[in-house]
Amino acid sequence: MRHQSGKFFSIDGIDVKTNWGLVSHWQQPIINQPEIGYLGFITKEFNGVLYFLLQAKIEPGNVNCVQLSPTLQATKSNYSKVHQGKAPAYLDYFINATPDQVLLDQLQSEQGARFLRKRNRNIIIKIDEDIPVLDNFIWLSLAQIKVLMQEDNLVNMDTRTVISGIPYGSYNKQSIEILHLLQEQNNRTEISFQFLKSTLQNSGELHSFDDLIQFVTKRKSHYELEVVKIPIKNIENWVVEDEFIRHVDNKYFKVIAAKVEIENREVVSWSQPMIEPAQEGICAFVCKEINGVLHFIVQTKLEAGNFDILELAPTVQCLTGNYRNAQGIEQMPFLKYVLEVKKENIIFDTLQSEEGGRFYKEQNRNMLILADDSIKIELPENYIWMTLNQMQVFIKFNNYLNIQARSLIAAISFIS
Repeated sequence: MRHQSGKFFSIDGIDVKTNWGLVSHWQQPIINQPEIGYLGFITKEFNGVLYFLLQAKIEPGNVNCVQLSPTLQATKSNYSKVHQGKAPAYLDYFINATPDQVLLDQLQSEQGARFLRKRNRNIIIKIDEDIPVLDNFIWLSLAQIKVLMQEDNLVNMDTRTVISGIPYGSYNKQSIEILHLLQEQNNRTEISFQFLKSTLQNSGELHSFDDLIQFVTKRKSHYELEVVKIPIKNIENWVVEDEFIRHVDNKYFKVIAAKVEIENREVVSWSQPMIEPAQEGICAFVCKEINGVLHFIVQTKLEAGNFDILELAPTVQCLTGNYRNAQGIEQMPFLKYVLEVKKENIIFDTLQSEEGGRFYKEQNRNMLILADDSIKIELPENYIWMTLNQMQVFIKFNNYLNIQARSLIAAISFIS
């Protein structure tokens, strides 16, 4: 199922075989969007503080209609004007950006269970000149964006993935201790300083960077992922009906059709397929202080659309299936702990949306949780402890940290 131009994206059928997990063979629909699009921020300093230009953007699948998106959020078909509409606002600033203006430039993966090897260019540029601020755009500091992320479904997935890649540098223990002395003056809580320490400190890690590379490499070498395209009409256990494509048991998700009319867009009316989830999901990082530094339980996770077999994912990531049933709770490490966690151990807990241009009202519970004594240092196979500093290093490289992990990292704040 594709656009008549052959551009934008298509809904394909795939046959998946793997030696990962409890299910070794399945078939499913998936979004195939091979183009690399822009997810970009224009930034500018005001009074010594860096501000980001955000857009209040309406997407057809948004839970609450309007969410805060990057300055530029556009597929290649979109900014190439395949739709014969207008070019996206501020596009020329990114196309004409000089190397010294670029603060961040990365290729990052999208949702591996829903997209087939999809990547976007996450980019942040800095300008010095004054530019017109169009309707629906606003300058916000990074701190303000992180505060707004504490509200349900307000900051969209594309904003979260881009700001997750912002590097904060690496410092020795002595430099961090000096920062600790300034903690009260900076109005930081103890946990916000622990986040800052885990982000900045380049010592005290339970595992070296070489250990982590070996951990991931060993699993990529052991696990196999074979994905073959098949006709949609031939997908086993999926039913093609007039109004949607669905699983025979009404699980996982549906492919639906949407007729869209939105003002202030490059094109104001169109039709498209969308993915509608069967239920809300949950993504959570569990963290614990080890060697005086906050570490996070990270899992390697295989998904059908992954570009390179496995990606590093949150401690718990349940986006499909009924994870609340007894069987799911017993089979998924740490899920029971996350679902039954004491309120005082929850640091962050909000509903965050998936990207509203492809997903219809999909929201997942995002959580950051402190471990109690029941969480031991020893972890199940495919799980490992990492500091925030180590995860930030992995974000610099393509296809290591998945989009759910990056969304949670973006939510971490260093102020109370």
